[in-house]
Amino acid sequence: MRNHETLTVPTPRGDARLHLDRPPGPTNGTALLFHGAGGGVEAPVLVAVRDALLAIGWTVARLEQPYRVAGRRAPAPAAHLDEVATQVAATLAEPLLLAGKSSGARVACRIADAVGAVGVVCLGFPLHPPGKPEKSRQAELDGTRTPTLVIQGANDAFGRPEEFGSRPVHRIEGADHALTKAAHVAAVAAAAAEWVQART
Repeated sequence: MRNHETLTVPTPRGDARLHLDRPPGPTNGTALLFHGAGGGVEAPVLVAVRDALLAIGWTVARLEQPYRVAGRRAPAPAAHLDEVATQVAATLAEPLLLAGKSSGARVACRIADAVGAVGVVCLGFPLHPPGKPEKSRQAELDGTRTPTLVIQGANDAFGRPEEFGSRPVHRIEGADHALTKAAHVAAVAAAAAEWVQART
C-alpha cells in the first residue's frame, strides 16, 4: 500500500499543492511530476507514471501549480511556473528526478540543472505549437545538461518524433499529444520506469 498525503505549499505566486505518495519500502529518491497547461495532476499519464515509479521504489510528488489551486484555467507565465517548481524541488529528498506532461516537460527541462536533478522524463514535449514548426522550443530541451528521456506520440501535432533531429525519442505508435488512451498511457509509464530503473 502506498502512503499518500496532500500538502499545501505557500509560494510567492500563491499556494501550491503537493500530492505526495511514498512506496511501502525504502525509497530511491523523489520524482517530482509537473502537469500540463490545461490539465491537472490527475491526468491519466501522470497517475500511471506515478504508479510505475512507486513500483520501482521512488517517492512521487505531483505538483499542482498555484493557478490551478486557485481555480484558474489559464496558465501562469513560464517564469512563475519555474519559480514555484524550483522552490518545491528544493524541499524534496535527493536524488531528485523530474518529469512533466507537455508544458510541465518544458518546466522540468528549464529547471533541471539548477535543482541538480539526476534525470528528466518528458511526457509529450511540445516542440512547437501545432502547425507552426518555425516556433521551435528545441532550445529548452537542448539547454539542459541533465540526462533526458523524451516520450512522444507518433501523431503528436506539437512535434512528431522525427522532428527532434538527432535526439533519441521513445516513440509511442498511434498516440497523439493528449496521451489519454489506456494502451498509450501504459506504454508511456513502462518506458519511463524502464529508463529510470536503468539509471538508478
